Amino acid sequence: MATHGKRYLAAAATVDRSRTYSSAEACAAVKAAAKAKFNETVDVAVRLGVDPRHADQVVRGTVVLPHGTGKTVRVLVVTQGEKAKEAEAAGADFVGLEFLQKLKDGWLECDVIVATPDVMGQLGQLGRVLGPRGLMPNPKVGTVTMDVTRIVRELKAGQVEFREEKAGIVHDAIGKVLFGEDKLGE
Repeated sequence: MATHGKRYLAAAATVDRSRTYSSAEACAAVKAAAKAKFNETVDVAVRLGVDPRHADQVVRGTVVLPHGTGKTVRVLVVTQGEKAKEAEAAGADFVGLEFLQKLKDGWLECDVIVATPDVMGQLGQLGRVLGPRGLMPNPKVGTVTMDVTRIVRELKAGQVEFREEKAGIVHDAIGKVLFGEDKLGE
């Protein structure tokens, strides 16, 4: 059976698991327990008490964090015409239909792919490549839209997607330790 290291045991000893912490106290505890030589990511795990096997209890969505996630997101927008100009103006890193061929050749230098509905037929052929990596645009998440300006700005500002797992728990990153207690609390 695996054992935990000294650093993990020292951090775990600072938290009393029998009491409930307020968000300000939890942020202070996270800040105090951070001892790594790099900027650690702060994750949240929330037990919702729902049964994800029932369709009416599925929890899924997106939220724009007020201070972002601390990561820079590379956005590819697959579109044509006027929407391509809008995407470039909004700050997309890669724009255009020529990236369809690059994707077919194995290029995956982006974190999120946004598409307009008129090009989804061409992009759908890459489902076997993009689907397992979580890059396939999806209207439920908002990455298949005609409003490319809004979605690109939200993705660059720190939008995260959350979805419950099979145990009814939602896990997601909410920021970095160096953000400070007040920004993490928000």
